[in-house]
Amino acid sequence: MKTLRLILGDQLNSNHSWLQTTSPQVTYVMMEVRSETDYAAHHIQKVVGFFASMREFAANLTVQKHNVIYIKLNEADNLQAFDLNLEQILKDNKFEKFEYQLPDEYRLDQVLINFCAGLKMESQADDTEHFLSERNELATFFEGKKTFLMESFYRYMRKKHQLLMDGDKPQTGQWNYDQDNRKKLPKNHKPVAPLEFENEVSAIEQEIRDANCKTIGTIDSKRFLWPINRKQSLELLDYFVAEFLPQFGTFQDAMTPNEWSLYHSRISFSMNTKMISPLEVIQKVIFEWEANQDKIAINQVEGFVRQILGWREYMRGIYWLKMPEYETLNFFENKERLPDWFWTGKTKMNCLKQSITQSLDFGYAHHIQRLMVTGNFALLAGVDPDEVDAWYLGIYMDAIQWVEITNTRGMSQFADGGIVGTKPYVSSAAYIDKMSHYCGFCFYQKAKKTGDKACPFNSLYWNFYDKHEAKLSKNPRIGMMYNVWRKMKPEQKVELLEQAHYYLENINDL
Repeated sequence: MKTLRLILGDQLNSNHSWLQTTSPQVTYVMMEVRSETDYAAHHIQKVVGFFASMREFAANLTVQKHNVIYIKLNEADNLQAFDLNLEQILKDNKFEKFEYQLPDEYRLDQVLINFCAGLKMESQADDTEHFLSERNELATFFEGKKTFLMESFYRYMRKKHQLLMDGDKPQTGQWNYDQDNRKKLPKNHKPVAPLEFENEVSAIEQEIRDANCKTIGTIDSKRFLWPINRKQSLELLDYFVAEFLPQFGTFQDAMTPNEWSLYHSRISFSMNTKMISPLEVIQKVIFEWEANQDKIAINQVEGFVRQILGWREYMRGIYWLKMPEYETLNFFENKERLPDWFWTGKTKMNCLKQSITQSLDFGYAHHIQRLMVTGNFALLAGVDPDEVDAWYLGIYMDAIQWVEITNTRGMSQFADGGIVGTKPYVSSAAYIDKMSHYCGFCFYQKAKKTGDKACPFNSLYWNFYDKHEAKLSKNPRIGMMYNVWRKMKPEQKVELLEQAHYYLENINDL
């Protein structure tokens, strides 16, 4: 049968079974459409990165003698939506069958289900052959349970795939080494420089500018630093394993000015576009550890494996279990706007200035910068989770809704009321100072709770607990904080709440 197969921009899996044979009867279609560039204000590096990777992938398919239709953003006959373009292509080329790979986003899943329902030809949806669990595997695993503990799912996945395992037991006698992975960078410690590519993508940037796509952030399109094909993605993985893995776990939560990458792998964009697979990444890291146990401690490896085999698969499972209701959840009923400086980085709070400016410059920040700096502040400030979602979804290279929304609306903002996280992830300045070198260079004073130049995190932290006492006081993980709050003198409480109120009223000037 004459078949048209759709490949989405995050389905660049050259090892997919579809592609192992060529047929004159099969044509692949890829497209750059405004329905994808415009549903959020994306980072310019993110849009360029997707388009560059898609074009490289399509060119490689052509070299391998596959039939390819590639629709660029500004082509005159581009109808700027998947369903509209597909309808036109199927009609013009007399195809007899339509096939696609299951999308990772609920939104696109519905678009393609509805599109196929209206077709008068055979259609078929195939797996992307990427993830280590099925879409509904987490739902089955937790069936009948009221809580969805990631650690339980992680251990199940370790056993299922026999990774870092000795039969049914963890290879080293311990499942989780998280307690060893919370070190601050020593003073004057200088990490190895990150691997940055020099891809020439200025023509793609210009096309995006010509289309008047609304974007954020900056780009050097003559030396685009992100990987745009499988070869570069594997180079980045190799570099991580050789240079960063021996220190990764220890310093994975650390933050410091002027070091945007530290010991992180930065392969999430490559994985989320499927240029490389989670299994090959995990196997590469474990192989390196097994060959070099005198140089690489188990905590460096287990922490990395947990992020991919645990968190990444877990978040995807939660997404498919709870969507579409999940994107409407707002446990604290927060309604405030994001401060204006979230889009510029122009704030006197150094931790936020550093994390936001880095995000605008590189389309990247690591998980603690996202969770305990930008996310922490947004939650303390009572920002509407819709606004938080849109910001995270737009600003980061690796942000696709299935992995973004569960991390932000769930873990970061606790808007799901505890589906993902067992407590809200909020902190005062003390935690940020413990894990970073930001506070020593800040306009505000980390130890001051009230008064001139008092760190906003301190009063906002207690304001948050006071405001949400009815919803949080029975949470066993944060009962201690309420004990501290209740023992404070009334005048101290008033002073903290008044300080917080002043900061919230003048949030754009912080």
